[in-house]
Amino acid sequence: MVKKRHTAQDTGESIPAVAFAAPAGRPAGVEVLTLAELRERADACALAVPHRPDFHHLLVVDEGRLRHTVDFRKYELSVNDWMWVRPGQVHHFGNLSGVEGRLVLFESGFLDPATAAAARLEDWFGPAVHHPEGEQARAVDCALRHLHQEFGALRGLPLEVHIEVLRHLLAVLVLRASRMSAPAGGGEARGGAGAVRGEGDGRAPDGDGVCEASETFLRFRDAVERGFTRSRRVEDYARQLGYSPRTLSRATAAATGVGAKEFIDRRVVLEAKRLLAHGDQTAARIAVRLGFADAANFAKFFQHRTGSTPISFRAEVRGPA
Repeated sequence: MVKKRHTAQDTGESIPAVAFAAPAGRPAGVEVLTLAELRERADACALAVPHRPDFHHLLVVDEGRLRHTVDFRKYELSVNDWMWVRPGQVHHFGNLSGVEGRLVLFESGFLDPATAAAARLEDWFGPAVHHPEGEQARAVDCALRHLHQEFGALRGLPLEVHIEVLRHLLAVLVLRASRMSAPAGGGEARGGAGAVRGEGDGRAPDGDGVCEASETFLRFRDAVERGFTRSRRVEDYARQLGYSPRTLSRATAAATGVGAKEFIDRRVVLEAKRLLAHGDQTAARIAVRLGFADAANFAKFFQHRTGSTPISFRAEVRGPA
């Protein structure tokens, strides 16, 4: 994401895929910086280009207002608002001038598996914007300040001990952050506070209630994330996971409010929108990437789900040249 630290990988995707790269002399897997430092290191135009990082962004606004776009939803964050962008989501920054804040970049693998599970790091569809208040806000801010201080200096510790300190402090932060309250109204997926404009019909099902989700749904959700370009059939996932299709649909409906088939189709639509909006691949090529037999089948599927043809959607979301 930042030129001096991250490089786009040549994956053949139309959306730049960005890998985490630690700054020289810093431990791999985590970085803490201010938005002022981000402005110094990165070209504003580069930050404004939609990209797909493979690491987490956890950001809090300290001064001013920040505009940020995540998967077709535009947000305006005010002081003390937090944003959590997860690996694989397509996002880009707005104008960073006049905005101050702190940003934590980290790879999921930097944390131990128990922490990752407790913080629900794999909940790719969790709310992006949070507005903690009172003791909750003070606790998460304290955790970030401590992590930021330790990241800036070894404090007389050997490097391997310093890394473990950062790992534990990051664990405290993400555990606190994962319990932050989303904005009133159910968060951005339902058009609550923080969302300026969005494409709600194309998002994957939101994560509200995933903390209460069953193991059945969590396994299904992860299987869909790995396999939605190969299969859109509930029966295939049921066979793979050892459940009946009806069991998957009940578990998915309980966690997300939609059935298993709808969940799969929404994930396909989201990826199609990403590729159409942020790249120049033809509809035929996108159809192949998403597992459709041909462009006609893809166009029919997309129009049925969104009310728009792929080409019309691309023109609409990009606006006048």
